[in-house]
Amino acid sequence: MDLEERVAELERRMAELERARPAAPPVGEGDFWALDALKARHPVSEDTDGAVLFTGSVRVPTGHQYDWQYGLLTETVLEGDWSDAAEPIAALGHPVRLRLLREILGGLRTAAELVALDDVGTTGQIYHHLRQLTGAGWLHVQGRGRYEVPAGRVVPLLVVLSATRPQQ
Repeated sequence: MDLEERVAELERRMAELERARPAAPPVGEGDFWALDALKARHPVSEDTDGAVLFTGSVRVPTGHQYDWQYGLLTETVLEGDWSDAAEPIAALGHPVRLRLLREILGGLRTAAELVALDDVGTTGQIYHHLRQLTGAGWLHVQGRGRYEVPAGRVVPLLVVLSATRPQQ
């Protein structure tokens, strides 16, 4: 197959994929119920800048369920020290750390279980990643060297991961 044929085939496949992607559903009455409630409680006006809210009700693979919400006034976020966010954000910035968090939410709790995973590195590297995640508050150590994502961090972690996905 020559270059022109290969490019034509790639273009055909790309067009097929684009046609197969479902369109974003239309926004209907009540679709922004959480946003509507937030705006009713903290309206944007000349005197106020509104607020941000994130919330979730989730069940993770272990069967544990977490219900959680957190909100801040916009001025609190804008005027706060953003450098405080650097460590928790940086701790999530490594693929192995994200994998460890996913595995821990999935039920693997000890360093020995995590070391047995493929493609996560050496024992020393895993302990380094676990220390980074623990120091940033994404993990804590429960008795007998068992790691867990603190209940108050499960939904925020999923929110951060959701925020990285492309908008549909």
